[in-house]
Amino acid sequence: MTIAEVARKAHIGKGTVYLYWKTKEELLLGLLSRDSLALADETIAAVTADPELARPSRLCPRMVRDAAKHPFVQALQSNDQGLLGLLAEDPRSASLLEKLGPDGVLHTILPIWRAHALARTDWPLDEQAYALHALTTGFLATTDSAGLRPRVAAPERVFARAVTALLGPEDASPDQIRAAAEAGIKHLTEARSTALDLIYQSVPA
Repeated sequence: MTIAEVARKAHIGKGTVYLYWKTKEELLLGLLSRDSLALADETIAAVTADPELARPSRLCPRMVRDAAKHPFVQALQSNDQGLLGLLAEDPRSASLLEKLGPDGVLHTILPIWRAHALARTDWPLDEQAYALHALTTGFLATTDSAGLRPRVAAPERVFARAVTALLGPEDASPDQIRAAAEAGIKHLTEARSTALDLIYQSVPA
């Protein structure tokens, strides 16, 4: 992709593109940020409307399913070198993935689940986080968007059961679920500022 191709597709002059983005990498970074921001906003809205979505067995499949609707989030999560180019090794991309990528969000929310009786606490957090990362990454890799066909009729239901098998029964009270939902929303609201900062940084002064 070149800036000239972008301008031609948008039916504008190349100089107009440079008014908004200094390089094609900055343009792509803006798209990655906006897509990540949209996913975060969708998750915040959904959990705000239904705090029960804060349960691991519901939030994990929900986030992965919603991420599949955002091609730039998917590219970032799978480290798509063809699309990302130089951004694949850019620390800004890594920061975006850590803060707002599906796996990054679930990793960060894991301590919240542990604190509110929504995840077992009888093994080290780092090992549990690694196992959740492996489970989430594996599910992402076997979705239709990756060109692979799951061999089960309801893969999301299987994923939800696998999350429960990994994290343990969700023994939280209604008050604990609400508290976990509020804490998760607070984290996502703070994390979305990362995407906003990247968008502003990609625009020429």
